[in-house]
Amino acid sequence: MKIHLTSVFVDDQAKAERFYTEILGFVKKHDVPVGEKDRWLTVVSPDEPDGTELLLEPAGHPAVKTFRDALVEEGIPLAQFAVDDVKAEYQRLSGLGVRFTQEPLEMGPVTTAVFDDSCGNLIQIATKPR
Repeated sequence: MKIHLTSVFVDDQAKAERFYTEILGFVKKHDVPVGEKDRWLTVVSPDEPDGTELLLEPAGHPAVKTFRDALVEEGIPLAQFAVDDVKAEYQRLSGLGVRFTQEPLEMGPVTTAVFDDSCGNLIQIATKPR
């Protein structure tokens, strides 16, 4: 068994597509219309085009707002992405205007940082423990 797909709820799929591809560097995998305005929109790492897909899922369900607002209020990231160098990625993303809620923080063998994805979520980046 392996993880094939996971998702983040987003306020605006077009805005999320731009942020996750143009800023974070993911590549679009699937973009299929669903209903009147929504899409089955997934992105993947350019390093693993056949790897785990991230669904940029519309946040239309009423429970989503309550859930995400509570996470953001508590500073809890919804998802975590692995990077080779958190400090370098922090500098790169900050230079692109990404707002961080936690600057790089070393915690033993792992360094983390948390940013606002501009679509309603906090996302953590972390180095893999070695």
